[in-house]
Amino acid sequence: MLRVQIHDSSNIFHIKLSGRFTGNDAENTRTLITRYREGLTTVVDLTDVTLIDSVGEEALSFFGRFGAEFAASTSYTLDVCERLDLRPARDGAY
Repeated sequence: MLRVQIHDSSNIFHIKLSGRFTGNDAENTRTLITRYREGLTTVVDLTDVTLIDSVGEEALSFFGRFGAEFAASTSYTLDVCERLDLRPARDGAY
């Protein structure tokens, strides 16, 4: 199960993912985020993600290609970010 929380401000669009970022949930999140992203710094918080499958990795790579930054604090999510060459979020961005 995946939980997606979205917070936006005047300059940052913050997406917090919790749970399993897999399959249809990952694809639906990809679709959702592309609708809201316009002109804001996008930060994807992976701190509470427990599993990412190949569909989830493709969605994260897609976000990364469009300039998203990623917050990761566990060894698992840090490893995923490193393998996919995802840009870490700047301090204070989340």
